[in-house]
Amino acid sequence: MSGVGRTGTDLDAVKETLACQGQEHVLAHWDSITDAQRDTLLADIARLNFTAIAPLIDTHVRREPSFTPPSNLEPAPSLPARPGLDEAGQYADAVKRGVELIRKNRVAAFTVAGGAGTRLGFDGPKGMFPISPVKNKSLFQLFAEQILGTNRRYGADLRWYVMTSPSNDAETRRFFEEHAFFGLSPQRVRFFQQGLMPAFDKEGRILLDAPDRIAFSPDGHGGSLLALKHSGALAEMAEADIEALTYIQVDNPLVHMIDPLFLGLHAMTGSEMSSKTIPKADDLERVGNFALADGKVTVIEYSDLPDELAHARNPDGSRKFDQGSIAIHILSRAFIERMTADEAHFGLPWHRAVKKVPYLDAQGRRIEPDAPNAIKLEAFIFDALPFADKPLILQTLREEEFSPVKNASGIDSAETARRDMNHRAAAWLESAGYYVPRKVDNEPNGLYEISPTFALDADHLREVMHEIPHMTPGGSHYWE
Repeated sequence: MSGVGRTGTDLDAVKETLACQGQEHVLAHWDSITDAQRDTLLADIARLNFTAIAPLIDTHVRREPSFTPPSNLEPAPSLPARPGLDEAGQYADAVKRGVELIRKNRVAAFTVAGGAGTRLGFDGPKGMFPISPVKNKSLFQLFAEQILGTNRRYGADLRWYVMTSPSNDAETRRFFEEHAFFGLSPQRVRFFQQGLMPAFDKEGRILLDAPDRIAFSPDGHGGSLLALKHSGALAEMAEADIEALTYIQVDNPLVHMIDPLFLGLHAMTGSEMSSKTIPKADDLERVGNFALADGKVTVIEYSDLPDELAHARNPDGSRKFDQGSIAIHILSRAFIERMTADEAHFGLPWHRAVKKVPYLDAQGRRIEPDAPNAIKLEAFIFDALPFADKPLILQTLREEEFSPVKNASGIDSAETARRDMNHRAAAWLESAGYYVPRKVDNEPNGLYEISPTFALDADHLREVMHEIPHMTPGGSHYWE
């Protein structure tokens, strides 16, 4: 629906469409709201794509779709994090190819940053959350400095695409402006908003957030592919001859945003979508599992992997399904173009989630539910893998590249992320041949932070550290 107005035939058409879909209650408060509110509500209604929504109400809202794992599920093939003799030449060539792509600006960074810091007890977009162990830099600043450091190391001028949500877009833009884009050129940073899906009650009725507002929720990180197209970012990438987009989520401060090896392997193998993986911490770790299903690389969610497969072992006793999905991908621009060419038949499946969603009841009262009451629908980026030609999976090290910030305390929290950032910096220093004071339990005795503008990895640190650093036990140490 589009181009609807407040009066006459247009309003009659809106009423008819809603009635045909069993959603006429969306206009229940029409007579009691102002003209401005009516315009707001009509704009919300215009966002509704009933061609896509209507069948989902039957298949995903009124009932929960069943999931049956393929009977022939097997672990997916992957390349090792560190090359053996058989891979050494291929990896060296891949690094050269990746560096070439970076220097020619044929790659761009893409960060999914639509989330809020609510679970962290933080009032603001999650990317604004302060996280680094010494300087308390925000996630956004760490990523910006990675791009700055990459540009300086390779003589590049890379673009950065940041997907926000309607609820945090303005605040995110303001944060970047207040911090002068952390040294990046504002013309090389492109913000755009992710798409939305309405929230439904369990009978399939669209929920209202206010008399003039539909209760929308983000359509998931899989919707980022459509958002790239709708925003014009995809066309902009084509005009700039960008061949590949490196995808990360905003909550992982350890990630290597622009990895020459990963980029080079992606390009050399002709992969349309590549992913990084780590060994799981335990059989039931809450990460997806890379697998082969009917010969196609796919990700099976932790909640969908049968227990007997989660606990399955190889003959040598190692875990059979041990390739955790950590939301680090490279997508070829041509692949995204192909996936979004026919929006009416967008290929990614929808996933159902039952959540607590505030809503307006029939009497116009706003209800704050104390239990899950609504159905949200999301698409996931990893579901694009089965559609990709020659998908590639590269192993990486947990301690080097994965420590998400999701919770206020405990596992995957700010505390564990800061600890892991400190551990990695200390390990880089030791790898470069420098003494790092340690406690009796082998924890680093002090805080250590290496700005990405100083060094992007351990090898880079060895190149740029020209004098022996003085490290005081228990002190705070920072290099930029």
